Parts: sequence; C-alpha cells; structure tokens
Amino acid sequence: MGASSASVSQEKMRLERDFYRRLLELSVQTEIEPFLKEALALVIEVAGAQCGYLELLGPAEGVEQRWSLAHGFSDEETEAVRSQISTGIIAEALSTGTIVDTASAIQDPRFLERKSVQIAGIEAVLCVPIENDPPLGALYLQGRRAPGAFTEEDCERAKLFARHLAPLVDNLVLRSQMQKPQDATAPFRHKLRAESLIGSSPALAALLRDLSLVAPLEVNVLLTGESGSGKTRIARVIHESGPRANGAMVEVNCAALPEGLVESELFGARAGSHSTATAPRAGKVAAAEGGTLLLDEISEMPLGAQSKLLQLLQTKQYYPLGANEPVTADMRLIAATNIDLEAAVRDGRFRQDLLYRLVVLPIRVPSLAERRSDLPELARHFCAGACERHQLQRLELSGGALRSIEAAEWPGNIRQLENAIEAGVIRAAGMGTSQVEQRHIFPHGDDGEPQAEDSVTFQEATRRFQAKLLLETLEETGWNVSEAARSLDLARSHVYKLIGVFGIERGR
Repeated sequence: MGASSASVSQEKMRLERDFYRRLLELSVQTEIEPFLKEALALVIEVAGAQCGYLELLGPAEGVEQRWSLAHGFSDEETEAVRSQISTGIIAEALSTGTIVDTASAIQDPRFLERKSVQIAGIEAVLCVPIENDPPLGALYLQGRRAPGAFTEEDCERAKLFARHLAPLVDNLVLRSQMQKPQDATAPFRHKLRAESLIGSSPALAALLRDLSLVAPLEVNVLLTGESGSGKTRIARVIHESGPRANGAMVEVNCAALPEGLVESELFGARAGSHSTATAPRAGKVAAAEGGTLLLDEISEMPLGAQSKLLQLLQTKQYYPLGANEPVTADMRLIAATNIDLEAAVRDGRFRQDLLYRLVVLPIRVPSLAERRSDLPELARHFCAGACERHQLQRLELSGGALRSIEAAEWPGNIRQLENAIEAGVIRAAGMGTSQVEQRHIFPHGDDGEPQAEDSVTFQEATRRFQAKLLLETLEETGWNVSEAARSLDLARSHVYKLIGVFGIERGR
C-alpha cells in the first residue's frame, strides 16, 4: 500500500471515528433546536454534501410540533426544498419509506416531471427517511463537494445517522413535553363556552370541571367566592353553556335595590298594588322567562322577598304584587354571594330553608390568590382589552410591570386587577410611552420611589412587609431558595420572581 493510499485510509478511519464520537455527543443534548442544528451540520460534513435540509413531522403520538432546518441553502432555496415535502423528492422518500439516491435528479425518470427539480437544476441528491412506520421525517442532502453521485459509504452514514436520530429526537420531544407547563383547563374547555375565563391554573381547571358538570343540567346553582372573583362571569358561562343559552340572562344585584321595591322588581306588580304602580309592571323573573335569572349578593335580599323566592323555587310559581292568581315561571336561578350564608342563617338574616334549596349544587369560585400562575395571562388579556376598548394603539406590558403584578397582592381579585391595568394603559397612552410600565399600574409609591410614611398605601405597606419577610427568610436559610420557599409556603419560581421584583441582593 502506497503512502497516498495509507493517508486516505487513515483519514477515512478518523472521519468514521469522529462521526461515531459526535453521534454520542449529540445524545446528551437537552434542547431540540440546537440539537437539530448540530446534527444536520454533522451529517453534511461526513457525507461530503454541499447543502442539507432536515424535516421532522411530529415524532410522538399526539405531538403537534414540527421542526425544520436548512444548512447551506438560501431562503428561496429552502422554500423550494420545503415544497418537496408534498410533491417532490422528499415526498417520494416519505411515501415509500425508502432512500432516494440519484446522481442527477434532473435526469432521473422519477423526477423529470417535477418542476421544482427542473427549475433548480438539482443534480446529486440523497434523501433518507427517518424511521419508516410511519416516517418521522426526512434527511435531504443535495450536491456533493466532490464530483459524481453520493457513494455507498455516504449512503450508509446517512442511514446510520437517521437511525440514531429518531430515538434521540423522541426523547427530546418527550422531555420538552414534560417540562412544558400543561394547560390543566384543556380537558374541560371543549364542553363549555368559556372563552372569557382566562388562565390555565389547577384552581381554574377545578372550577371548569364543576361548571362542565352543572351547566347542562336544569338545576339551580349557588356561586360563592370573594368579591371581585368573577362570579357574574361564571354565571354567564353556565347560562351560555346550558340548555337555556338562547334565552335571556337577567342580572339583579340584590344589594342595589331599595328594600321597599325588591319584591316588585323581582316579581312584578299589578296596577294599583302600591303608590308608584300606576300601570302593570313585569318583574325580573318574567324577563328571565326561558332563560336564566342571576341574583347577585343574594344575602342582601330582605326576608319577605326570600320567602317569595323560596315559594318560586318550590312550586315554580309566584304572585306579582297585588295579584290573586299565581304566574308559572320557566327560568333557571343562579344565586351568588361573597359571605357565609350559614353564618347569615345563624344571625337570622337568611332563611335556612332557602339556603337548603340553593346549596344542592354549590360552586366555589377561587380567589386570584389561588390562581397566581394565571396573573401574566390575565394581565395581558386585560391590557389588550383596554387598548381596544379605548381605541388606543396596542400597548404591551413591560417585564417589570408583569413581575410587579405577579408579586402584588390583589385583595379585590380580578376586578381590582382589571381596573388597575386599565388605568395603567390610560396613563401609559397619555404619557406617550411604548409600554405599560410598573409606574403606570402602581402610581402611588409602588414604582419603587420613596414615600413619606404618612402617605404609604396599603399596597405599598404590603410590599414592604413582603420584601422584609423574604429577605429575613433568605438570610435565615443561608440564601437557600428552595428552603426559603418551603418555609414561606411558596413555589420556588415565585420566590425568584419576588427577589427580582423587590431588588433583593445578597449581603444588602
């Protein structure tokens, strides 16, 4: 063997050794996109190709991701290659599950009629399907650095590469799916018209699960939860997702009605039944015929009206004021309250028998404190809605604003959050800024500016207490964030967010 042949043989052995070594190195990658980029560059090098393209069509059942990557092609050429997935050389490999290896695609009888091949003047091509039952994707190599067709060794290396690529990508996709936050609400959303309920937290998922059970039934519902938590919105979801969706939904705030007019507002009145009833008056129960009646703050209903409501629930009939004959009602009742009705019963402010009628299927609406992971999505939704509602240019929330929103307490729940963001959008637009910043949402000292002690807001006092408690806990645990999170009963990710929001630094 001559020196030249020995040199070629040694170079071949080095290339093969490096190829296997780099395949092993690729197996420890943890991110899909960088992994594919390195993988494509590797196989182009060992196969002596000029350009390459890698397409993965979704390697695991139920996975919708699709990855593609080009190396050595211009943007226009990449688009031309991508078009072959359905009609060209790549389509041939995918449909047959076999390797396409040709010295000149423009002269190959299989591709003579393919316009994309003729226009591009494609010569040497090697296309290997990744897996074949069904194909997971394809590796496409075009052009050789040396003259002629791809060699048998090139083909074997490409096949080996594709064989190793499939399980590695499967593992990476599975890992990415496990790391990706899951939308806990997804299994229930298709059963409801719940587009207005923003978020994916477990607490919201539990609520949607209950709503999906109760919405289709012809039963009355009691909604409980803190003020501002969205009970009216939940009631509308029940109505729109149920059998009475085509009927009206009539809302009555019991606390807003004068005590002397509650019964006539609800049940209507005949002419002359009282001093202001100069003509027959239809009540809210009649207005909700065929639909849903929402009685918000039902705990504020006077005892006399409670008695008539109980009769309505028991008999489906009621008497308008001044009437001698009952009227049959056909409506669904949803009641809402933010207080403990059992305590109201003990205090003599609420009828126990009415409570029993209402609590057959009670649904508790979680507070915003129980849905902290929904805060960023809710905030962005309210920001976009405020811009549209006030016909302002589209503004985005800054990173600092989002971190502050996540760190803040929202005792007024969703209503307080929505109002604060709407005000922040208006301030930001008025100042001509391109983003809604922390100072726009928290204008009274919550932007980090010092305040006089006598003008500290409740929100600012709360933030100062949180920052002090967090710093003390971090120092007590030697800045072990995991231990501090356990001590404070917080998620570790939330502790990191609070550290950033409050600007806490070690040693300060």
